[in-house]
Amino acid sequence: MDSTTISLVRTTFKDVAAVEDGPARLTRDFYATLFAQSPAAREFFPAAMDVQRDRLVQAIAYVVDKLDEPERILPFLAQLGRDHRKYGIEEAHYIAVGNALITALRQFAGNEMWTEEVDNAWREGIALIASTMIDAANNEAGPRTWTGTVVEHKQVLRDVAVVRLQLDQPMAYGAGQYMSVSVPGRPRMWRYLSPAIPSNSEGQIEFHVRRVSGGWVSPAMVGQTHLGDTWVMGSPLGALGVDRTQDRDMLMIGSGTGIAPLRAQLMEMAMRGANPRVHLFVGGVYPCDLYDIETLWQLSQTNPWLTVVPVSEEVANPWWHLDPIPEPPSGMHQRLIGKLGEVVADFGTWADRDVQIVGSNAMIQTTKFRLLAGGTPAENIRHDPLN
Repeated sequence: MDSTTISLVRTTFKDVAAVEDGPARLTRDFYATLFAQSPAAREFFPAAMDVQRDRLVQAIAYVVDKLDEPERILPFLAQLGRDHRKYGIEEAHYIAVGNALITALRQFAGNEMWTEEVDNAWREGIALIASTMIDAANNEAGPRTWTGTVVEHKQVLRDVAVVRLQLDQPMAYGAGQYMSVSVPGRPRMWRYLSPAIPSNSEGQIEFHVRRVSGGWVSPAMVGQTHLGDTWVMGSPLGALGVDRTQDRDMLMIGSGTGIAPLRAQLMEMAMRGANPRVHLFVGGVYPCDLYDIETLWQLSQTNPWLTVVPVSEEVANPWWHLDPIPEPPSGMHQRLIGKLGEVVADFGTWADRDVQIVGSNAMIQTTKFRLLAGGTPAENIRHDPLN
């Protein structure tokens, strides 16, 4: 796509995003059009569409923003194509989705804004997206989904559970990636989760799950999972990982269950002979939110390249959490008090580091803003668009 075409696509989408309730209206119109024109497509989606609508806007915004970075957007689209095989989607479905999106955009923009040039630009963009996803799906020889049996379920906090599963066959994923997961009782509902351990030949996998208030899937994962339950997983997604083409040390920042993909990378690095230096900041509101800190301390004790800095906003735990606050072993960093992004930024610019941030979207954006303000180059900061 040339710069003019990309500019037309971006301008149109920004105009939609700028209108109050614009993204929500766009997604409502899109799904209404899609289901009216292709009724069979409804079976691919859950009964409750709220989360699905949010994900659509998030994905479109990311793709539109990265259209001029083919080295980043094409691998992302290829991963989505491989993941979408779990639905049984065929080429005709991509065409129907593209037509429905153009119809919804044209209805939103109106005839004055939706010119022939804009229409052509969007059709070119959607053709690029669809062809990349279709080619990746058609060229993938692996399974459409993996099935895992729950072998351990441990509730480490009132709203956090560690779930270990045995897969029906090993899954080759990169430490730091994530995948869509479906559980019994929540048909056609998928939640993105990051494995907390590296891929292994035994087919073992571990997830850390936080219950989202008002969520459809995570409460079932945390509070209603039983040994022997069967979970289904789609293909791996995401690009986090140790970039060994760069001669830079690393800064990792994770809050809550966002520690999982960072933990998996550290465990994989611990199996190597040479690694960059890593500063890991792990944060939460209360000390108890650092539920896996002792594992991270153990990694740090046996790997001198790793420094772990625990951070909590509150000094003490809430009244309902009765377990004692663990003390760091000798030589480990004491827990700091404050907002995670502020604490990290107070250490310096981190301008020479490869930076990864994992957590809630609000935490990621706040921390990224503080790092940029402190002098960290934007191109050094990485976080996944959908996780």
